[in-house]
Amino acid sequence: MVGMRIKRLRIKKGYSINELSEKSGISKSYLSYIERGIQQNPSLQVLSRLANTLDTDVEDLLDNKKKEEIIELQNIDDDWIQLVHEAIQNGITKKDFAYYLDFIKFKKLNGGNDH
Repeated sequence: MVGMRIKRLRIKKGYSINELSEKSGISKSYLSYIERGIQQNPSLQVLSRLANTLDTDVEDLLDNKKKEEIIELQNIDDDWIQLVHEAIQNGITKKDFAYYLDFIKFKKLNGGNDH
């Protein structure tokens, strides 16, 4: 799904949805619809803007099985996989995890070097 691909690339670049919206000229609400799969067929113009902003091309946005991502997933070490399983078992949701990541980024940006 194109929305999941865009979200993955956005996160990989370290952009919030607001940042991607500003950089690409696509509204935040429309980006949210795309990422959540509500809007599954964005126009070529929208895809082109997003691809340029994310340093990729439209073909890559539309390709769900890009080799690079498959290899990347295969290279996740067992400690990370175990950590994710443990978090899920302890009731941590994706929303909770995203909040923790945002908190850590905020701390690092504001001089916190606890990690």
